[in-house]
Amino acid sequence: MSCPVPLAHKTEITVGHGGGGRLTQDLIERIFRPAFANAELEAEHDGAVVTAGGARLAFTTDSHVVSPLFFPGGDIGTLAVNGTVNDLAMCGARPRWLSAGFILEEGLSVATLQRVVESMSRAAAAAGVAIVTGDTKVVERGKGDGLYVTTAGVGVIEHGLTISPASVRAGDAVIISGDVGRHGMAIMATREGLAFESAIESDCAPLTAAVQALLAEGLEIHCLRDLTRGGLATSLVEIAEAAKLCIGIDETKVPVTEIVRGACELLGLEPLYVANEGRCVVVLPAAQAEAALEILRRTAPGGAPALIGHVRAAPAGLVTLKSVIGAERILDRLSGEQLPRIC
Repeated sequence: MSCPVPLAHKTEITVGHGGGGRLTQDLIERIFRPAFANAELEAEHDGAVVTAGGARLAFTTDSHVVSPLFFPGGDIGTLAVNGTVNDLAMCGARPRWLSAGFILEEGLSVATLQRVVESMSRAAAAAGVAIVTGDTKVVERGKGDGLYVTTAGVGVIEHGLTISPASVRAGDAVIISGDVGRHGMAIMATREGLAFESAIESDCAPLTAAVQALLAEGLEIHCLRDLTRGGLATSLVEIAEAAKLCIGIDETKVPVTEIVRGACELLGLEPLYVANEGRCVVVLPAAQAEAALEILRRTAPGGAPALIGHVRAAPAGLVTLKSVIGAERILDRLSGEQLPRIC
């Protein structure tokens, strides 16, 4: 007899390696981090903060393989631009320049490519960035699934704060900028042809304006993290592990729309792990929480920010959830892939 516990290390790549959970972390720890070890990488943030000619810059890159290419609230083009812009914003930077690389499959319609490129143009203009360089490659029919997009970005850091998990302190407040789970459920509903009483639209949007507003008010932001693969739960686990502190949140405080909650219940999914593309967590001193909430109500997409918890000294590296019935449990990374190819 044997226990069906997942193997600690896979010998082949699986879809789950792209989910942002335990398998993704295993790849990072065993393969990428030892090979590319450097101080910037060790910050464990959404992008690297580097210095050039006296200027502090944020640099990030991301690949997008979402299926389907078009979904309620966006498409692979808007996703590519906003995803990279948001990674720069999470470093506290003002995004400035992007690159775009396209992997096209033979047989893709030119009209589809045109539609995606126009979406990227509009998204870049809305986010205040320029796409200044790029590349295009074509693979044989059946080897590319239509279209993949890779974007990289550079932003300028215009303040003296060090915004990263290493700056998080016990006692800090944890704020979420809006409701969770919309992007992943919008993709799932479109992919599977599910129809709900109300349409679920992705929350895909740039977060730059909200972050810059927080900085302009002089708030002492310790950490920012956008909630993409793995959702809110995984993002908090990443911060807690990197900061070597504990984050405790209250399930009743996390905003989830009724339609998203109902869809998750129908499909057996946990909203805290469902991906978002226009939401972030803000970690800052508790005394500044109310000011941050007021700013986010005016500037953040989603419009329903909430104080969901606080940072504690122990148990280090863990995230705890107080449930609706008052019980407390540990939130961990997913073992596999909950919703593949949602970004």
